[in-house]
Order: sequence, then structure tokens, then C-alpha cells
Amino acid sequence: MARYGAQFGPDVTFLGVPRCDLTDPSSYAGADVVILGAPFDGGTSHRAGTRFGPQAIRTTDYLGHDGSRPSLALRVDALQDLRVLDAGDIEMPPGHIERSLGALETAVEQVCRAGAIPVVLGGDHSIAYADARGAANVLGAGRVSMLHFDAHADTGDIEFGSLWGHGQPMRRLIESGALRGDRFLQIGLRGYWPGPETLAWMADQGMRSYEMTEIGVRGLQPCLTEAFGIATDDCEGVFLSVDIDVCDPGHAPGTGTPEPGGLSSRELLDSVRRICLELPVVGIDVVEVSPPYDHADITAALANRVVLEALSAIARRRRDAAYGTVWDPSTPLLHDRTTPHSHPQEPTS
Repeated sequence: MARYGAQFGPDVTFLGVPRCDLTDPSSYAGADVVILGAPFDGGTSHRAGTRFGPQAIRTTDYLGHDGSRPSLALRVDALQDLRVLDAGDIEMPPGHIERSLGALETAVEQVCRAGAIPVVLGGDHSIAYADARGAANVLGAGRVSMLHFDAHADTGDIEFGSLWGHGQPMRRLIESGALRGDRFLQIGLRGYWPGPETLAWMADQGMRSYEMTEIGVRGLQPCLTEAFGIATDDCEGVFLSVDIDVCDPGHAPGTGTPEPGGLSSRELLDSVRRICLELPVVGIDVVEVSPPYDHADITAALANRVVLEALSAIARRRRDAAYGTVWDPSTPLLHDRTTPHSHPQEPTS
């Protein structure tokens, strides 16, 4: 079967990057990043609509879809400096959650085995089970840690009579052995779920949750620094899972289970940038964007920028490794007509 394309709407790529076909390994040989769409919302417990998330994340941008996005902050153009390809959507039939997750897991594993970083556009958060498990199938069970941005822990057991749903993927990942509970870091939790029994289970697994109450007292950056130390201890790589509802509904209204009191869009983007600059990220997903509940594309635009911020930081990390430089946000960046995306400390030819 040839490239599936888009499950809903026109077959467009993320901001115009080249296409690839997972059935043709030569089409993504040498790729640094492969983008996958996961248009599935059969795991939602409240408001649906995230099946349209991949299309919105790919297309919501006021600039031309020309496969180029120079980062003002990082002085790189990730879509040019990295080989970023878009494999289209994975076929995920509505109403068939186990079949859909199986297809996605296979695709993510395929991308990881090719040496590329999978970036998965959701879809509801049930897809995280397939995404992180696909990476762990390649790097080894228990060798991938998780940085999980979310308003909710997603560690429920049986919900609506099912083991599968967007409130349960993190529990299923740990139970499967793919990821270790003591290398599972959650950031931004708040609200009124889960209850004591689920919290007790999380504690038994050694999970670490940085709730918004703690972030408010300690500050986001110290919490991230602490989480980084845990995530990189005895693990080969880090999987970054971003549920857009980690942000306050004022910054991300288009989501299925909004919870007031979250991060700002600026805090999320800064966090994603720092993670991808400092840590060996082996996979990313951005989930729970529900366009039917969005307003003026606020949420879709934020999710688009989460992806771009991650890719730009990965490009900057690789450039710094190649040149022996260190990106410093406190250093003024000079405008250079000959090397518009260079850092002032970086050698130029």
C-alpha cells in the first residue's frame, strides 16, 4: 500500500516539508525527523474532535508553507538544517482503538529504527501508548524516560469499561514494562482528578509529578532542572509528550478537557525549547488539539509552534555539538548579512 496521505481533508505536509512514504524506506533514508499524523479521538472521555488535530497543526500558520522557518531566538532554520519529512497520517479507523494504536506503534518503531526522531501529531492522548512504546521497542524496555506535560496524570485503570482511552496511556505504558515508573516525570498537573487510589498507584511506581501548586511555589525552571536529572539517569533517551491542555484554557481553549490554572503558552514553549536543547530527545508527540472547540486558531497555532520550537532546538543542539558552541539566551544576537542563522560565537566560513 502506498503513502496513505491524510485521513481527513487534503494531503498537506507540515508547513510544506517534503513527503515520504513509510512503505518505501528509501524515501526517508537519512531523515533526521519524520512527522506522523495520528488522527484518532476514539479515546476521548468528554469533547471529541482531536481527529482533526493533525491537519490543524500542519497548516495553522500565517507564513507561506515553503518548508522554511528561521528561528529568531535560536538562529537556525530547522526545516532546512534538519532533514524533516512528513509521512502523512497513519490509518486509524474510528471505533477501533487497539487496531489503531497497533498501526501507530509499528510506524513509530519503523521511524526510530531508521535513525530518525518521530514527531507525532495527535489525536487524543491515548496515542502516547503507541508512540512511546514504539520508541522503547527500538531503544529497549525501560531505557526511555518520559517528560509528560499535561493537566491530567492519564494513569487511570479501567474507564467506561475499557483499558484503553486518553486517561490511561501512562498506566498502560508502565504496566507493559516499556517505560519505568521511576523515570516518568509529569509537569503541570492540576484540578480534581485522579483520586486517592490512582495517586497511590502512581506513588508505588515511583512516578514524579510536578503539580501546578509546586511549580507556583518553586518556579518552573527549578522543577525542570530537577526533572532533567531524573530523566537522564540510566536511560538512553527522553520521550516528550505534550498535551496541549497543560496550558491554561485562556491560552489553549481548543481541547477536550480544559482545566483552568495551567501554564502560559510562553512557559510551554520555553520548556520545550530547553528540553530539546539539553536532553537526548528520541520522540515527541503533541496531542489533544480539538479544532471544533478552538477560537481563532489559538490552540492550533500554539501546537504548531510547539513542534517548531522542538525542531529548532534539536537543530541548535546539533549545530552546537558540531561547532563546540553553547547557545546562551542572555547573549545578544548580532545581525549578520552573510550568515543570518548563525550564533555570534559560532565559526563562520
